[in-house]
Amino acid sequence: MYICVCKAVTDKAIRQLVADGACSMRELKQCLGVGSQCGKCTSAAQEQLNRSLSEQMRIPCQVLEQRPAA
Repeated sequence: MYICVCKAVTDKAIRQLVADGACSMRELKQCLGVGSQCGKCTSAAQEQLNRSLSEQMRIPCQVLEQRPAA
């Protein structure tokens, strides 16, 4: 399914990028162009990112960044 029509980015492309190590919207934007045109796809892209991270049993980077340092 297309997540970003402007850049022709699919859910499969996002899953593959996450499998390759991406863990943030910033990385999706840099590598795939998600959200860089009209911006209407950002919420769907974030949902797919979170879904892909949870499928791989990885904690989203922003959660780690919000935890206080020990």
